[in-house]
Amino acid sequence: MSTHTVRREVLGPWSLDTSREFWEGFTPAALDTGQKTGTLSTVFRVDADWSAAQVTVTQRGPVAELSLSGDGDLDSAAAQTARFLALDVDARDWPGVGDRDVVIGRAQQALPGLRPCGFHSAYEAAAWSVLSQRIRMAQAAALRQRITDSHGDDGAFPTPERLATLDLELPGRKAEYLHAVADAALDGRLDTARLRAMAPEDAIESVQSITGIGPFAAELIVLRGANAPDAVPTHEKRLNAVVTELYGPDRSVTEVSELWRPFRTWASVYLRAGAERH
Repeated sequence: MSTHTVRREVLGPWSLDTSREFWEGFTPAALDTGQKTGTLSTVFRVDADWSAAQVTVTQRGPVAELSLSGDGDLDSAAAQTARFLALDVDARDWPGVGDRDVVIGRAQQALPGLRPCGFHSAYEAAAWSVLSQRIRMAQAAALRQRITDSHGDDGAFPTPERLATLDLELPGRKAEYLHAVADAALDGRLDTARLRAMAPEDAIESVQSITGIGPFAAELIVLRGANAPDAVPTHEKRLNAVVTELYGPDRSVTEVSELWRPFRTWASVYLRAGAERH
């Protein structure tokens, strides 16, 4: 097993502790609790070669130190880590969104330095979107954990190649849809870096070609799996409810989000996270 250390400056507000606490409460793929202050550790599937990698991230002021280990492409694993922790986003203008919109300003104060995180890749977000359809999130999380424990590698979700061969007993058409997700990952349609580089609306349309992936799931894959920082989820009922509560019944997500550019995804995550804390 090889090791690799990367240090990168993070531009704009960033708190690894706030981000880790957010991820620890993220039901779809919650981190193990009890991690050391100032660090975050996770095991994940590397998009570039489907190897498993482990990373421990340490915050040293504005610098993120990424200590990686694994048998695959650790340079790609480091880039993927920066992407799924949103460390690759220049957020120096993010405080200005809070200056323009007092609701977002309050959310920023409540969650200082949060950077949206949770899914390691578009592939894992797509698998979650299938598992969570029409069942409770806690049930879906248990299914995901069972699949990971039985068919993954040391805590990493199964490779697409492995997932495509599994004969899983799952509710409804979930097994069929998981196979479709695996096939899409293998043929490049869920390449996280490619989706991130596309215009979000084009990426969202693209992933809907995958059997079992509708508009809501497509937004999840692109906005949270690929971690695109500036798009508005238009099929998320809970966000609509939060906007109605905080901005009034005559305001829509599409309208209020104009003030959030170029961090519309971030603002949406902050509002949802703030609502779930109360």
